[in-house]
Formats: sequence, C-alpha cells, structure tokens
Amino acid sequence: MKTQSKNKLVTGIFYSLLAATVMFLATSCARKANFLTSSVVPAAKGTVKVKQDENNNYLIKVKIKDLAKVEQLQSSKQTYVVWMETDKGNIENLGQLISSSSLFSKQKTASLETVSSFKPIRIFVTAENGTDVRDPGNQIILSTSTF
Repeated sequence: MKTQSKNKLVTGIFYSLLAATVMFLATSCARKANFLTSSVVPAAKGTVKVKQDENNNYLIKVKIKDLAKVEQLQSSKQTYVVWMETDKGNIENLGQLISSSSLFSKQKTASLETVSSFKPIRIFVTAENGTDVRDPGNQIILSTSTF
C-alpha cells in the first residue's frame, strides 16, 4: 500500500512539473513575422520577433537585409522609422532603424531592438525627415501582416 501511494505521489509531482514546463515554454516563445515584399524597395527582406518578458513587456527585434539607403528613395527622406500598431489601435513610434554593413560583405542590414509595454499586432517602416515624428508618413516602405 505504501509503495502504491508513493508511486502515485511521484507520478503526480512528475506530471505537475511537466505541465508547468510546457506552460512556461508555450508562453516564453517568440512570435516571428516576415515583412511583406515592398513595392518601394522590393529587394528588402526582413523579420520581426516579438517576445513577452516576465514583466509583461514586449521585446521587439527588427532585422532587415538589402534595404536601400533612404537618400536613394524618390521622396529623399533622411531616415527610416519603425512603427507599431498596438492591440488598442494606437500607432507608436519605436525608433530609427540603424543601418550597417559588415567588413567582409557588401550586404547592407538594418536593425532595431526595443521594448514596449504595448502588445504589437503589426510592425511597419516609413521613410521620414527625422526620428522625432509623432505620426507616420504616407508612404509605407515595409509592413508585416497582422500577427
């Protein structure tokens, strides 16, 4: 009898730990979305990763390859700005894309990593005349679908 109750206890603890682990892994996974092909800069390819942290904030990582220099666009803007549409319907300025190229590659990359307390449902990029704009311009360079 004692052996059976010990086995049931150990089994119960095992299943409880397994359920807790599965729940933790399910909630800690990052969502990933690709940017749709751009009609303005068709060579540009990129991804957005969104992960909720333990404080219920959202870590947002944007990475884009082969994005043309902003000065080469017809509109002659100064910088690329990343925007987020929230689950509340607001549009938030996440910041400026930081461009770079590696020493051994001609491929240009741009990235942004930020944290927001708002839950993102769509990320998009516009070309702007500065980084401190409150509203996005009319021409969207890249956009994800709703995720």
